[in-house]
Amino acid sequence: MISKKPLVLVIIGSPRKYGSSTQLAHVALKGVEDAGGRAEVIYLYDYDIKPCIGCASDNVKYCRFPCVINDDDFNEIGEKIAKSDGIIIVTPVYWYAPSGVLKNFIDRLTSMENMIFHGGRSLLEGKVVGFIATGLDAGTSMTIAYLMFVLNSMGAIIAPWGMAYSHIEDVTKDEKALRDAYNVGLLVVETIKAVKSYDKPIGYDEDVNIEELVKTANHVVNNNDKMKRLEELAKLVVLKT
Repeated sequence: MISKKPLVLVIIGSPRKYGSSTQLAHVALKGVEDAGGRAEVIYLYDYDIKPCIGCASDNVKYCRFPCVINDDDFNEIGEKIAKSDGIIIVTPVYWYAPSGVLKNFIDRLTSMENMIFHGGRSLLEGKVVGFIATGLDAGTSMTIAYLMFVLNSMGAIIAPWGMAYSHIEDVTKDEKALRDAYNVGLLVVETIKAVKSYDKPIGYDEDVNIEELVKTANHVVNNNDKMKRLEELAKLVVLKT
């Protein structure tokens, strides 16, 4: 039994609080609430988020949460993330990628992911995520693909149908984007409920027998099959010339 409503942070990386990405963010927020969740909206442009200084490249142990950069607002948002159940990341497309402020924020999330080297797990592990991107030109799919790849690599769980995008300036005329954004919010919450109902944590298993895995991988290697294929390919090449 889930004792409280799932908490979803809606993180908006746009300077335009009236723009298309912000409009779709609020549609997703309605999906969160209709699914029985509660949402908190964070406008990144209201905060001071400094660029990552890459300390993990010098010594992986230097990078940890709270981030060593302690004279900006990232750690405040990071604490909210740590206490949340899910995140919806929203951005306009700036040259086929997220906005610069959001990119700085994503880089700084490394401090939370890197806790795997301090406490044994990423602080983003198990958080359920969804994504929204808008732009009049190309790049929404590239932007969402980048965000999905990064957040999943940090241990987050991507909700099914967890993305929405639009190329139309007036998103109220984009029925698919409206429907998709609503479902991003709805399905992030429903996925959170499913994860919480599971009887054990879902996370990366570092303690595996590598020798056993090597044997498993090598099991499919058959030199006779390889030689036979090469001979067949050589015949095809001869026939083509």
